[in-house]
Amino acid sequence: MAKRIDCSDVNIYYGDFLAVKDVTVSIEPRSVTALIGPSGCGKSTFLRSINRMHEVIPGARVEGKIAMDGQDLYAADTDPVAVRRQIGMVFQRPNPFPTMSIYDNVAAGMRLNSTKIRKSDLDDLVERSLRGANLWTEVKDRLGRPGSSLSGGQQQRLCIARAIAVEPDVLLMDEPASALDPISTLAIEDLMAELKEQFTIVIVTHNMQQAARVSEQTGFFNIAGAGQPGQLIEFNPTEKIFSNPDQKATEDYISGRFG
Repeated sequence: MAKRIDCSDVNIYYGDFLAVKDVTVSIEPRSVTALIGPSGCGKSTFLRSINRMHEVIPGARVEGKIAMDGQDLYAADTDPVAVRRQIGMVFQRPNPFPTMSIYDNVAAGMRLNSTKIRKSDLDDLVERSLRGANLWTEVKDRLGRPGSSLSGGQQQRLCIARAIAVEPDVLLMDEPASALDPISTLAIEDLMAELKEQFTIVIVTHNMQQAARVSEQTGFFNIAGAGQPGQLIEFNPTEKIFSNPDQKATEDYISGRFG
């Protein structure tokens, strides 16, 4: 089930450094939310805070509240591993487990989470996940080959298959197409349009055309200057952000006046 994410007064630190300041935003289920803005303005840091990946960095911490359907993801009794199972992540560069086969890459998360799973159930899960990532027809005859034998675009779709195999509620994507060629990029964008029927998707992208094509809502992050924290300047329906934004800074960024 796709779930709603509510963030209120979120401040994100690396040690003493405040990297992202005062983010309050609600992310709707069954939709794609894009985060745009210049480099170093905290988009990826904010994205990683949603599934508690930020805190794996020593000295990093998050203040404020991030909730999924009302469940406080940072509550003292919330298991971060369980959070990351519910909120999957796809990174900028495809990162299939290099020594594992295509099949084992997809099955890896389920094997970690479930001690007893029948081979036939695992086969079904692998096929369903690869179909979900629009990769099945390309790889079904070579599931035993290494994940690293695939092209870059296929590897990224394999990573998406791996992420959706554990049946998360939310998918976070950190510039998932920035390392890919235009045809692979379109394949990933088409895939997002299909996946949002099942998942809540949040994507960080430097490609504004991509944000305009794939998302329903867009958040614009910016930074006042070097050493300053990133802030969410504007959050609106994508159509409004790209045609009639509320903030001049948003308009300047989108029209290429800076960034």
